Amino acid sequence: MYYTDDALYPENQEPLIITAAPYGPQWLPGDAADIPVTWDESVQAAVDCYNAGATHLHVHVRNPQTGQLSVDFDHFNYLIGLLKDAVPEMILSVGGSISFAPKGEDKKAEWLGYDTRHMLTELDPAPDQVTIAVGTAMMDVIQMMSRDDIEGTHLMDPKVQEAWAGLWADAGPAFYIEHLKRLREHDIQPYFMLGHVHQLEIVERLIRHGAYMGPLNHCLVSIGGGASGRNPFDWMEYLRRSPQGSVLTWENIMRGVIPMTAMAVILGINVRVGNEDNIWRVKGERFTTVQQVEQMVRLSEAYGRRIATAKEARDIMKIGTWYDTPEETLFKLGLPPNREEGEAGFLTWETSGRRALAQEASDSHPMAYCLVPPQG
Repeated sequence: MYYTDDALYPENQEPLIITAAPYGPQWLPGDAADIPVTWDESVQAAVDCYNAGATHLHVHVRNPQTGQLSVDFDHFNYLIGLLKDAVPEMILSVGGSISFAPKGEDKKAEWLGYDTRHMLTELDPAPDQVTIAVGTAMMDVIQMMSRDDIEGTHLMDPKVQEAWAGLWADAGPAFYIEHLKRLREHDIQPYFMLGHVHQLEIVERLIRHGAYMGPLNHCLVSIGGGASGRNPFDWMEYLRRSPQGSVLTWENIMRGVIPMTAMAVILGINVRVGNEDNIWRVKGERFTTVQQVEQMVRLSEAYGRRIATAKEARDIMKIGTWYDTPEETLFKLGLPPNREEGEAGFLTWETSGRRALAQEASDSHPMAYCLVPPQG
C-alpha cells in the first residue's frame, strides 16, 4: 500500500469491514461461553455478529450431535443454506481447512487431504468465498499462547497441547493451482490467508502467470508458529508490500488481536475478531465474539471511520467479479505490468499524465506553496 499525505484521514478511507469468526474450531463446547453447537446457535451467532456490525463471516461447521467440527459436506450445505436465509447480505467465507482439530484420542492435529478440501468448491448452496492457504508452512497455533490464554479450556491438558503442537498447513502448488481453478469454475471467490510476505509473493507470481485472475482479498494471519507473530514491523512490511488495489485484513491470536486490530482501523485496512482467535478482553476477563465486534465498531467510530454496510463490503471485496487476463488483474491491483521482451528498467503503465491538480485542497484551503506552479 502507498500512503499519500491524506491517506490516514478517516474520511478518505474505505469503510471498515469487520470479519467475525465465531465458530472457534480449536475449542470444545464449554471452553468459551459463546461456542455454538446446535444449528440454531450457529445461525444465531451469525445474526448477532451481523447486528453488531460485522459484514464478513468466517464459517466453520460443528456437528450438533458430537460438538466436534464436522467433515460432513451435507452439514456444510445445510448450515450455509440456513445462513443465507438468516443473513442474506453477509459475505459467507468458508474456512478452507474444513477441520484441523485432532480426530480422536492420541491423534495429532492435521489438515485434511487435497481431494477433500477441493470438495469445498462444490458446496450447494455455494458460499461467497472459500479461504485458501498458499505455501506449506507450520501452523502451530498454540506456540504463542501463554498459560493465561488457555486458562479454563481443554488446551490446559498437556496431552492436548502435544496433539496440537507442530500442526502444518499443507498447501503446495499441487493444491493451490488446482483449487484456484475449481473455485473459478464454481464462481466462488478465493480469500487468501497468508502468514507472511513471502506467501504474498507467491500470490503475485500466480497472478503474473495467469493462474489467478480476480480481485485480491487477503488476510495476514499473524498467529506465530510458522507465520508472522506479534512484531508490528512484520505487519507493516506486509502492508507496505500489499498491492494498492487489494483488500487487506489483519488477524492475530488471543490478546494480540486487540492492538493489531486497533492499528488496522487507523491504517485504513480491515479487521478480524472472534472466539476463533481470542477469548479475552484483558487478562482474566472473557470476551465474546459479539463483544469484540462491538469494540471494533466503537473504536472505528471514535476515530471517525465508518463501518461498512453489507452492500459496501460486497462492493469493496468485489464479490462475483473476475478478470480475463493477467494484465487486467495487475492493472486493477495497481501492480506493475509484466515485462515484455526487450523492456528495461522499472515498469509502469502507460499514461498521458494529464490529470491536473486543483488549485485548492479538498478543504478549500490553499495548497502548499511547493505545489503551486511558479508564475511567469
